[in-house]
Amino acid sequence: MTGILYLCATPIGNLQDMTPRVVETLRTVDVIAAEDTRNSIKLLNHFGIHTSMTSYHEYNKVEKAEQLVGQMLMGKQVALITDAGTPAISDPGEVLVRMCHENQVPVTSLPGACACITALTLSGLSARRFCFEGFLPADKKERKLVLEELRRESRTMILYEAPHHLVGTLEELRGCLGDRKITLCRELTKKFEAVVPTTLEQALERYRTEEPRGEYVLVLEGKSFQEQRREEIAGWESMSIEAHMAYYERQGMDNKTAMKQVARDRGVGKREIYAHLNQKIRK
Repeated sequence: MTGILYLCATPIGNLQDMTPRVVETLRTVDVIAAEDTRNSIKLLNHFGIHTSMTSYHEYNKVEKAEQLVGQMLMGKQVALITDAGTPAISDPGEVLVRMCHENQVPVTSLPGACACITALTLSGLSARRFCFEGFLPADKKERKLVLEELRRESRTMILYEAPHHLVGTLEELRGCLGDRKITLCRELTKKFEAVVPTTLEQALERYRTEEPRGEYVLVLEGKSFQEQRREEIAGWESMSIEAHMAYYERQGMDNKTAMKQVARDRGVGKREIYAHLNQKIRK
C-alpha cells in the first residue's frame, strides 16, 4: 500500500499554536522531513516526539524528494515540517508535493500557523483580495520585472524581508510604487510582537535611523482602481482620437462600436468623440 505525505504546520513563535493533530501525526509517522533538524529537535523535544528525522532543505530538495517518494511508494508515512509555519509556502516543500502528485502518492495538509496570513489579518489593509510574493528575487533583472508587476497590482501584497535588507527594499518599493500604505509585522505571535501600520515614506524615515531587528512581513496596499483608471485614460490620451479609432477598426469593429469604445477608454461621452471627428472631416 502506498504511503502518504503530511504537510504539518508548526508554530511561527508561540508554541501553543501547535495543533494536537500535528503533534499526534508527528508521533506516529515513520519519518519527519525537517528543513533544519537542529532547529526542529527543540520543537520535537518540547512535545515529547521521538520520531526519527531526516534533513530536507533548499540544497537537497530534488534528490531527497526522490528518496522520500521512494519510501512512500513502499508504504512509509512521511511528515514534512519547515522551521516555522506551513510547508511549501516560500519553501522547498513544493518540490516534494509536486513529485508526490507525479507519482500518485497521497498528500494532505494539516493546517496551522502561517506568517503571511497572520500578518495580513493584522495589517488593517484589505484582505478580500491579496497576493503573496515572498522574498523578492536576488537577480537584478528578475527583481526589476517583479517590481514592475507589483506597481500595477491592485490587490494587497505580502512580502517577506530580512532586517539587513529592509531599508533597501523599502527604497525600491517607494521608488517603483510611489508612497503607499504599508504595515510592517515582526515577532509575530511572540511576546514582543510588533505591528506597525504606516506608509512607505514614514517607514523609510523610521528605519534609516532605527536598526531593523528580526524577520519582517510587509503588507502593502495595492493600486486603487481610481489610480488604475487614471493611468489607463492617460495612456489612451497620449494617442490621437483618430489613431484610437483606427486601433479598434483594425480589430473589426464598425465605426459606431469603435466610437463607443474610444469614449469609454477616454472617460468622455460618445458625442465628444463624434464632434471631434466631424470637426476634422469639415476641415
